[in-house]
Amino acid sequence: MSAENKGVSDYGGFAPRAGAKAPARRRQLSVDEYVDGVLAGDRTIMGRAITLVESRNAEHRKLAQQILVKLLPHAGKAARVGITGVPGVGKSTFIEAMGKHLTGRDHKVAVLAVDPTSSRTGGSILGDKTRMNELAVDPNAFIRPSPSSGTLGGVTRTTRETMVIVEAAGYDVVLVETVGVGQSETMVSEMVDFFLVLMLPGAGDELQGIKKGVLEIADMIAVNKADADEKKARLAAREYRTALHIMTPASPNWTPPVLTCSALAGKGLAELWEKVDEHRTKLTESGELPARRRDQQLKWMWQMVRDQLMDALVEHPEVKHQLPEIEHAVAEGGLTPALATQQILQAFGVKFDV
Repeated sequence: MSAENKGVSDYGGFAPRAGAKAPARRRQLSVDEYVDGVLAGDRTIMGRAITLVESRNAEHRKLAQQILVKLLPHAGKAARVGITGVPGVGKSTFIEAMGKHLTGRDHKVAVLAVDPTSSRTGGSILGDKTRMNELAVDPNAFIRPSPSSGTLGGVTRTTRETMVIVEAAGYDVVLVETVGVGQSETMVSEMVDFFLVLMLPGAGDELQGIKKGVLEIADMIAVNKADADEKKARLAAREYRTALHIMTPASPNWTPPVLTCSALAGKGLAELWEKVDEHRTKLTESGELPARRRDQQLKWMWQMVRDQLMDALVEHPEVKHQLPEIEHAVAEGGLTPALATQQILQAFGVKFDV
């Protein structure tokens, strides 16, 4: 691997770890060189651009935004699919099987991960890399591990911006994996067009303990590993249809279907993707999909405003000085949260009346 890669492989962005030599210092590319490289589908430059997006360095972030604004007109045409599932459902096997199914039909597929625990665990998609061997070396696939960020907001921001890069590079399908931690399913559903929930046949336990909120945002449920016991899979699918029937669909133009599949045997994948296509067609024709994407962009903007304001607030010298005493007073019942808020904002330099 060349030094130009800076630890990003030509196959899906996986970087070598132990024993790898430090990369040689490279020439900094201009904004236009980054843009031209991404538009040409240069995987090395894509990797470098994504590294800028993931960086916490202020200069890197500034450069990344200059690149992204030029790439935006070339992005937005891909099918964006979020994928979550219960533990043991075979998510990595499913993603590889679906990815290979799609690349075999002339699609270019990018796989991204949203894993707020990745800074501690190495990220689910990194762990699953060895089980996605075929997709990782597919010239029409690009797999990017979750960035090492300790906050869900940080991970989702970089995932959204990475999505712009891969779409501008010509990837027409983006699969976004969530490890299902806390709010990650909801955050992913707000950056994709279609949200797929993978379930197991016969696992029982009243929908396997999946949170009700996840079913409410599902555009489809797929019962995976149906090859192990087709009867159990069909029974589970019937139970999930009943559960969905009593919920209000996320879209007035779409009733979430429940299908069975076997990623390991390659069964049911074509039918699943037909539903994704059908959903995309219906929501595009109704105008809902374009409206949803506009709404997602605005939500993203305001979320970033909140995140940046909070970062600035907690790092403000006077706030840092007063905060321990204020927190102690609130915890001990000597100060109301409203008055504490007033004191914190005044320390920040903002006039605030309770």
